[in-house]
Amino acid sequence: MSSSITKIPVSVLDLSPVFEGETVSDALRHSLSLAQTAEKLGYKRFWLAEHHNMPGIASAATSVVIGYVAGGTTKIRVGSGGIMLSNHSPIVIAEQFGTLESLFPGRIDLGLGRAPGTDRPATLALRRTLTNDGEEFPEQLEELRFFFKDVVENQKVQAVPGAGLNVPIWLLSSSGFSAHLAGVLGLPFAFAAHFSPEYTLPALKLYRQTFQPSDDLPKPYAMVALNIVAAETDEEAEFLATSQTQSFLNLIRQKPGKIPPPVENMDVIWNAQEKALVASRTGGSIVGSKETVKRKLEEFLEQTNADEIMVNAMIYDHQKRLRSYEIIAELFNENQKKLTADGRG
Repeated sequence: MSSSITKIPVSVLDLSPVFEGETVSDALRHSLSLAQTAEKLGYKRFWLAEHHNMPGIASAATSVVIGYVAGGTTKIRVGSGGIMLSNHSPIVIAEQFGTLESLFPGRIDLGLGRAPGTDRPATLALRRTLTNDGEEFPEQLEELRFFFKDVVENQKVQAVPGAGLNVPIWLLSSSGFSAHLAGVLGLPFAFAAHFSPEYTLPALKLYRQTFQPSDDLPKPYAMVALNIVAAETDEEAEFLATSQTQSFLNLIRQKPGKIPPPVENMDVIWNAQEKALVASRTGGSIVGSKETVKRKLEEFLEQTNADEIMVNAMIYDHQKRLRSYEIIAELFNENQKKLTADGRG
């Protein structure tokens, strides 16, 4: 049976975008404002992502930002989407998230990725070597999970805090590697359709086919991250979405910077080849009015049978960004109310 907008939770993915004319401090305050709004609107989670060497993203010190956001909210789950485990010692992540879980019990998620989350020079600066190519990720994951277990007799190294704490671990993917690993280990899975739309269906199929029930999860649970920009009209939404489009274009040009304001016409900025390359990264985005978003989201859920949707939106005007998330929440809430009224809630 397909997923339905009437049944599944909706969450937020935030990169703490730094917009032109603003500072990192502005970006972080906007992240907290968005999290507080999302909490009021009924979103389930608020995840932050680890990226490095990118002037337009302020969430590099992901654990620190998670603590800031969790401290400014009361009930929404806060976590990483994700921590790039290959950049870190597993015990350090266990201690960081053990600390977060100790401060905000029952509210912390640990989403893990295996990519560096940056370019080659920054990867070298982070890891001090380029021999680490992500293939060691399963061993690192096993070590990290060990540090969250109860301490055993004569254990020489333990995570304090961390040991014995229940911090849900998710595996994140933009291809098939972690989809397979999440399935085999029986862990929840999150797919990055917001920048890798062409692999969405194959990765979800692989995850579900390889899933083995575990103590963590009795059946598969797949969340999909999507770019969704909602506004009062399709035209306004298309205009607002050009900030995110320009951001992807700058990455393709290898000129990352702060997120630019929206423009009326992208065709004066990019050429046909660049347009096609950006479309390959953002082709799964949903942009439009409430009615358009609802229709496209229902079509997406019919295709993917996602258990949860995570929404990313880089909208230059902060109030319009909040409004976009409000429109999306209205869709889910309206359908939930209808479900309850029909006696099915």
